Amino acid sequence: MSVRFKLALTIVVTGAITALGVIATVLFAFQRFEHETTYHRADAFLERVVSMYDNIFEMHERHPEEFEAFLRNLVLSEPDTQLYLLDAAGTVLASTGRTDLPPGFKVALGPVLEAVGDTPMPYVMGDDPERMDAGAVIAAKPVRRAVIRNDAPVAGYLYLVCHKPVLPEGRLEVVGSTFAKPALAAIVGIVVVSTLCAWWIIAAVTRPLRQLSDAVAAVSRDGLDSGAADPAGIALPDMSQRDEFGQLAAGFRSMLGTLGRQWEALRRLDHFRREGVSNLSHDLRSPLTATAACLETLDGRWAGDAAHDDDRRLIEMALRNTRNAARLVQSLGDLAQLDEPSFKLQAELLDAGELLDDIAVRFGQRAARCGVSLSAEHPGGADAEPPVAALDIELFERAVANLVDNALKFSREGDRITLAARARDGRVEVSVADTGPGIPPADVPHLFDRFYQSRQSVAPATGEGGKGLGLAIVKRIAELHGGEVTVSSEADMGTRVTIYLPSAAV
Repeated sequence: MSVRFKLALTIVVTGAITALGVIATVLFAFQRFEHETTYHRADAFLERVVSMYDNIFEMHERHPEEFEAFLRNLVLSEPDTQLYLLDAAGTVLASTGRTDLPPGFKVALGPVLEAVGDTPMPYVMGDDPERMDAGAVIAAKPVRRAVIRNDAPVAGYLYLVCHKPVLPEGRLEVVGSTFAKPALAAIVGIVVVSTLCAWWIIAAVTRPLRQLSDAVAAVSRDGLDSGAADPAGIALPDMSQRDEFGQLAAGFRSMLGTLGRQWEALRRLDHFRREGVSNLSHDLRSPLTATAACLETLDGRWAGDAAHDDDRRLIEMALRNTRNAARLVQSLGDLAQLDEPSFKLQAELLDAGELLDDIAVRFGQRAARCGVSLSAEHPGGADAEPPVAALDIELFERAVANLVDNALKFSREGDRITLAARARDGRVEVSVADTGPGIPPADVPHLFDRFYQSRQSVAPATGEGGKGLGLAIVKRIAELHGGEVTVSSEADMGTRVTIYLPSAAV
């Protein structure tokens, strides 16, 4: 769910809730106003009756039947009302209603006392004896007997009940329609206004966010090398605005400028590093080659001379270290060249299995001297799909050769190394597997890191095991071919390194 949709939904729901709240408030206020108006009219009516007739109880006692007719005449001008005479305990003595109340019927005295109390009430809800509910507006006035004393006790109450209007079915539907249509119109109007406000708010809020999101996506997609990182060439919210979006845009533009400058500085440093490593590698090759040649010459001169056996052992150690240094310098130069952005593959469509056959032949004698079995296999046989890929022959052979060289270094006598290539799921899988001692689990995630060496498998005194560049070169070559490399290993079960390359149609 997008931010834009959330904002729109929030505003529309808020508008609808507000509309319903307004309608409910209006209805409640109207009902309260109606109750108050009815109560005050009824109270004034009873006040007039009590002031005009001070012998109400005597009239009832002398002529009970005529008294009820008298009460009916009083309420002729007050429609939807019923008038009752109550004694001091709330028992109904006389009424204008047509319903025959049981003898001794009483109404709740609490609302009566509220109505006659000294505290003014907005309205009082009490019992409606005729309809047996407590949902009617009532008014009451105390009635005393006609005596000269001013402090005569209350003999009873005049109790006026204002009925709720009960409409026939047709009129009820008319009233419902009358209230429903305005309410519906009010809700629709508020929803429309809320929608327009939502559109305006969403446009004002999400447009700067969309611009910032597009800018971040462009930098993430194209990187800092593209024009997307140029602060002047990217669409951002108006920074002249003093709101949060203007401040955010200014900060984002400043951040882009800083990142661009830092990235350019890193590019220059990286180019200087690669160029320096490449030049150093090139400059060191000649003296190392000359040193190795001199050592080989001395070793040849003293061959067979027992007097120089100790000297020959020193020369052999120096020659081995010189060759290791030469290989390290060569690897550093090759890796620096592969890291150059301008480096291009010389790729052509080849069967990877045929190249593995050539590599197996090249390392066959060395493997035999180590007592290791080395072979190239073709999974699936002659009917299988050929593992054809766009390969740079020199680089691909270098990658596989590095893997075979590593396998031979750590394989034991009697172990087996297997080279295999096959096409599967649109990719070519080239694997080098051995049955050697395996790789410690802690070292597996770091095998392709540059200059990383497992302390459990390298003999520092002899320099065996390489300097952590062979697998880094393999990984870089796989990436240049648009592929990847993985490794799986188990202790005492062997290691399998697999290069995945995009398959190519012949």
